[in-house]
Amino acid sequence: MTEETTNLVLEHLRHIRSRVDGLVEDMRLVIVRLGAQDRHLLGLQISEVGQNSEIDRIKERLQLIERRLELAD
Repeated sequence: MTEETTNLVLEHLRHIRSRVDGLVEDMRLVIVRLGAQDRHLLGLQISEVGQNSEIDRIKERLQLIERRLELAD
């Protein structure tokens, strides 16, 4: 290869490397944001479980009240 061809190839490789480095940084940011969304979703699921437990307790108390007032079988 001639000196000019070698320089052209090196220039293209440097450009490709800089683009790949940019993509690597972008992927790191995407991974961080995805992790944050996972934690948020987990928090929502935990909240839902707590609400379901509270609803179950309210149902039990309502059934007890209905039985005491002889409103249910």
